[in-house]
Amino acid sequence: MLPLMVKVGLTGGIGSGKSEVSRRLSARGAVVIDADKIAREVVEPGTEGLARVAGVFGEEVIRQDGSLDRERLGSIVFADSEKLAALNGIVHPLVGRRVAELQEQADDRAIVVYDVPLLAENKLAPMYDVVIVVDASDEVRLERLVRVRGMSEQDARARIAAQAGREERLAIADIVIPNEGSLEELEDRVEEVWRRLSVTTP
Repeated sequence: MLPLMVKVGLTGGIGSGKSEVSRRLSARGAVVIDADKIAREVVEPGTEGLARVAGVFGEEVIRQDGSLDRERLGSIVFADSEKLAALNGIVHPLVGRRVAELQEQADDRAIVVYDVPLLAENKLAPMYDVVIVVDASDEVRLERLVRVRGMSEQDARARIAAQAGREERLAIADIVIPNEGSLEELEDRVEEVWRRLSVTTP
C-alpha cells in the first residue's frame, strides 16, 4: 500500500517530451515540482548559486545585465564531464533544499510529481514511490531538438550524449510513457497514467 502522498519521479531524456507530460499531469491536479525550473531560480541574479558559478567558471558566463549566460555555460560543461560535475555540485544541493521546502507545503494526500531530468544519472529512483519515464528514440529526440528548439545537430548530439542512455532510464521505470507520436496519443497515455496514480490515493 502506497503512502497517502504519492511521490512520483518523472524523467526522460532531453527532447523526449517530459515537460509536456509534466504540464498535462499538473492540469489534472498533480503538484509538480520542476527541478529544471528550480535550477534556474537558484542561479538568478543576486543568488548564492550564481556567485558560486561565477567563482568556478569565471565572469565570462555572466551577461552584462548580471544574468547567467546559459548558452556559454552549456557549451563549456556539456563538452567536459568534470566541469559538468562541478556545476552539478553547486546547483544540486541548492535545488534539493528548495524541493524539500515545496514538498513540505504540499497537501499530505497530494500526488506530487518531481520533474527530474537527471533522475537516472544521479541514481535517485529509490526516493520515489513511482518512477515514470517518458521515452522516445535518440533519432526522434535529435530531430525535435534541431527542429523545435533550433539547436545545431552537434549541440543536440552532445546534450543527448551527456545524459543517461535510453536503456539506463527504462531500467528504473515503473511506468513508461512512449512519446514518438501525436499530442493526442500522448494525451491518452497521460490520462491512463493519471488514473493509475489516482487509485493509490484515498
